[in-house]
Amino acid sequence: MSERELVALVCCDLGAIVRGRSLFASELAPALATGVGWVPANHALTPLGPVADGNPFGSTGDLRLLPDPDTRVRVEAGGGDGMTALELLLCDIVETDGSPWECCPRRFLRTALRELKDELGAGLLASFEHEFQLLDASPPALGFSLEAQRRGEPFATRAMVALTEAGVEPERIFPEYSSHQFEIPVAAAEGVASADRAVVLREVVREVARREGTRASFSPLLDPAQAGNGVHIHLSAIDEHGEPLFHDASRPGCLSETGERFAAGILAHARALNALTAPSPVSAVRLQPHRWSAGAVCLARRNREALLRIPPLVELGGGDPARQLRLEYRGADASANPYLALGALVRAGLDGVRSGLPAPEILERDPSELEGADAERFGVGALPRSLEEAMGALEEDETARLWMGPLLHDAYASVKRAEIEAARGVEVEELCARYGAIY
Repeated sequence: MSERELVALVCCDLGAIVRGRSLFASELAPALATGVGWVPANHALTPLGPVADGNPFGSTGDLRLLPDPDTRVRVEAGGGDGMTALELLLCDIVETDGSPWECCPRRFLRTALRELKDELGAGLLASFEHEFQLLDASPPALGFSLEAQRRGEPFATRAMVALTEAGVEPERIFPEYSSHQFEIPVAAAEGVASADRAVVLREVVREVARREGTRASFSPLLDPAQAGNGVHIHLSAIDEHGEPLFHDASRPGCLSETGERFAAGILAHARALNALTAPSPVSAVRLQPHRWSAGAVCLARRNREALLRIPPLVELGGGDPARQLRLEYRGADASANPYLALGALVRAGLDGVRSGLPAPEILERDPSELEGADAERFGVGALPRSLEEAMGALEEDETARLWMGPLLHDAYASVKRAEIEAARGVEVEELCARYGAIY
């Protein structure tokens, strides 16, 4: 690495946009101790560009982006004229004396994980499973087909190599149902590192696509006639000895009593969580019934219409069911800040355990078959139908609102209000195009 190469010091903001500053590699060592300058109002920048009106920061204040050396990522340039290596470090946002800033998203997640440790003696294992589409004008190959996989070359192989180089541990890549769509699951990581991987994955995939002369969009919905791009968040808990906390083979779904109550907490706060996990004006369109996303606010097994799913436990080849057991939250997308999304899920689950919520009934049928009281019981179509409705649900859920603290809540609300106003009266096709260009 040349000392004249640039290294980016970055954070993921409230709109899930990665922003920061770059410096020469020769200047990195002192920056690890002192950070680089940052401004509170940067956290009021909307994904659409302008600073949100009515944000709590205004023009005052100073902060520092403090790099976390454990997050250093480097993807070599490879061949091609004008290509440079991608090198970045993720940062905490801190006060000028080094103390945590209350609106830092990594701090939000870290605090939730501390509560999980204090109350359950548990650590969190999580992974983010991303879908995205290459912006390609050619007619798409059939979903899931080998032709679609091969037409994705050399992008697909280069993306997997770059993600491995970046330490993200991609497990596989495969074509999905929508046009030019791919999905990349990654191995679970513990704690904050799992959300770090989500940030890095998006930026590395975008980088590889850019080098291939195209663009990768993680937008929740590029075309209202298609399925859209989700982020499935897989989570499980382990005790101090590394043993699974959510597994109990004697109970329904093999979910322990703690796991049941954790799931119940997520479902109880589902509408408020929607404001943090799927927070764009096009997100709600994707999350309606019959779109294989999260059309029913319930717990289910082997069912891709449920908000919360227990993936199958595979004993083939000697797999250990206890270590496979996890909850899959299907109501997120890439417009969500992964630290806020995961931190809110942890707090919702903890609230279910703390409150002793009863085990949710496990849906064993296709939600599209349910009618009347059954449809209502399993929450068919119960998620908010707009970002405005989701933000209203967050305001009404006092417990969820308090997770954020006043300053972070007000900053987040100002950004989302700006997006709501900008989307008012705009046709869904135009919104899809607008957010496809952003994410």
